[in-house]
Amino acid sequence: MSADIKSFYRVYRPKTFHEVVGQDFVTKTLSNQITAGKLGHAYLFCGTRGTGKTSVAKVFADAVNCENFHDGKVCGKCAWCQSTNKSMDIFEIDAASNNGVDAVRDLIESVKYPPVVGKYKVYIIDEVHMFSGAAFNALLKTLEEPPAHVIFILATTEPHKLLPTVQSRCLRFNFQNVALADIEKVVADVFQKEKITADAAAITAIAKEGQGSVRDALSFADTVAAYCGKEPITVAAINRVVGGLDAQVFTNLVTQISAGDAKAVRDTVNQIFGTATATARILQGTLSAIKDAYVAKPSPRLATALKIFANLETTLKYATDPHGYFETAALVACGA
Repeated sequence: MSADIKSFYRVYRPKTFHEVVGQDFVTKTLSNQITAGKLGHAYLFCGTRGTGKTSVAKVFADAVNCENFHDGKVCGKCAWCQSTNKSMDIFEIDAASNNGVDAVRDLIESVKYPPVVGKYKVYIIDEVHMFSGAAFNALLKTLEEPPAHVIFILATTEPHKLLPTVQSRCLRFNFQNVALADIEKVVADVFQKEKITADAAAITAIAKEGQGSVRDALSFADTVAAYCGKEPITVAAINRVVGGLDAQVFTNLVTQISAGDAKAVRDTVNQIFGTATATARILQGTLSAIKDAYVAKPSPRLATALKIFANLETTLKYATDPHGYFETAALVACGA
């Protein structure tokens, strides 16, 4: 791994719409709007963390200012593309730490002035749901009638917390969790560029850790790569990093549940909780094994087990005896 690289997800952040993974509807629509010259004045990007909201916002901000944007790509040659002062027209605001009305008033004052380098001033407001009520009210009029040279991009993981009046003034785009196969390809490509050796099973295990988030998967890949150093990355190494268990243990548990073998279930649960694995990971591994088994061969018992363990997440989060709750759920699922 290169000595000067601090984090994979920052170094390999998408620079064009074509590099964005798993959000084809969003990127194609935005690209078409730019090409047609039919831009909105405010956009709302919604989705879980790590699905590309901020990355797409940055790509979009760059693209709308390019003088020769074509086929989803900036030209790389115009005054904007060659400029080293793009930050004078693109503003990133973290609403979590700048959520008061004063911050919004400063923003409102700023939008009055024309762009310095490009055609548009673009304001990217991350986690916008963190704005206070007073801050939202201060923003509303500007959001409804901004100057022609201003574009707002509001990004949030919790759109239900936004005022309906704010949502109605924006073009909304819903970002989907990224498919496992797409995340696997991203991880594999990064490892190839970094000259890191990892087998297919390890890449899949890393991608699964992302749970639909490219950023989370690459952050985890960073950790694993640092742990392994020059050694090849394997599933065994990944399990050591997370204090994890081999997936076969969870497969065995599900097989025992399906067979109604209460004694074997108890033995396996004791084995699982005898490791340093976090309870959340134990539940995740169990649910994944149940889903795989159900897809391969559906059965009423597996359907019941899936419901039981899916409902266990909140209980385990606050339980003083997660082992006991988990064991009880497993025994109920196997019909004991």
